Amino acid sequence: MAPTCFVWRHEELEQVADIWSVVEPYLAAERLELDDLELSGRGRGRVLRVTVDGEDLGVDRLADLSRGLSRLLDDEPTLQDAYQLEVSSPGLERKLRRPSHFAKSRGREVVVKAVSTEDKSTYRGVLADSNDSGFTVDSEDGPVQISYEDVISAKTVFRWEKAPKPGQAKGK
Repeated sequence: MAPTCFVWRHEELEQVADIWSVVEPYLAAERLELDDLELSGRGRGRVLRVTVDGEDLGVDRLADLSRGLSRLLDDEPTLQDAYQLEVSSPGLERKLRRPSHFAKSRGREVVVKAVSTEDKSTYRGVLADSNDSGFTVDSEDGPVQISYEDVISAKTVFRWEKAPKPGQAKGK
C-alpha cells in the first residue's frame, strides 16, 4: 500500500511542476511572479490554487488573471479532470512553504510549528534570517535555528495596532 501512496505523491509533484511551467511564463509576461501553486483534493473537489505576487493586485486584476489562466489551462493535459481555479495574492498572513517565501518575509513576525527528534514545538517571533537550508526566528527565548525539513507549518502574522482614542495623543 505504501508504494502506491508514494507513486501518487510523486505523480502529484510532477503534475504541479508541469502546471508551474505553463503558468509561470504567462505571469512573467504580465509582470507578475508566480509565488506558489498548490493542487489539492480529488474528483470534483479538486482545487488549483495559484498565488501571484506583484504590484497593483486588486480584485479586478486577479479576476482578469483568473480568466486568462483558465483559458491557458484548458489545454493543459495534466488538468483534464474537473478542478476549481483559485487565483489570489499572498495576503497579510501568508503560508511560508518555499525558501523564497522565508526570504521575502525577513523582519516579519511568524509562527512556526516544527518537529525535532524529541517533540513538536511552536515558535513565535521575528524571522531574522534565512538561507537555502533553514532560517532563524528571534523568539522570546532567544534565536532559534530551524531547518526547512523540520517545518510542519509556518506563516506570517499580521497584528492590528490599537489606535489611540480620539482626542488622546500617544504617550499621555
